[in-house]
Amino acid sequence: MQLSTTPQAKQVFDNYPKEVQAQMLHLRALVLEVAEDIEGLEKLEETLKWGEPAYVTKHGSTLRMDWKAKNPDQYAMYFQCTSQLVPTFRFLYPEQFEFEGNRAIVFPLNGTLPDKEVKHCISLALQYHKLKHLPLLGN
Repeated sequence: MQLSTTPQAKQVFDNYPKEVQAQMLHLRALVLEVAEDIEGLEKLEETLKWGEPAYVTKHGSTLRMDWKAKNPDQYAMYFQCTSQLVPTFRFLYPEQFEFEGNRAIVFPLNGTLPDKEVKHCISLALQYHKLKHLPLLGN
């Protein structure tokens, strides 16, 4: 898999407060790890969308992540709100995650991520256009 990244994305990660940076870099590492494991995913673009780190693939739905000072105790992974991603995540993982409408999974800043479940959500997003016709995105 080829990773194409913009210097501006790195700058956003570098500018997070130290206590936030570790969580955001862990989430980024999960995205990269999942992308490496997806058969046929040849290129992942790491860029900024609305000033937030975003990940774009040919057959996926844009995945963004960010921490905001107005909600300092949490960070989130954002998905296209018109997709079936968050409704599917809500059905699959009602106890594991908190959600913000149909657009985000919200994580507590001082919590531990359930990596396995987060990676599954990332995988579904990065392959969304191949899976969206399947019930529960193939699950």
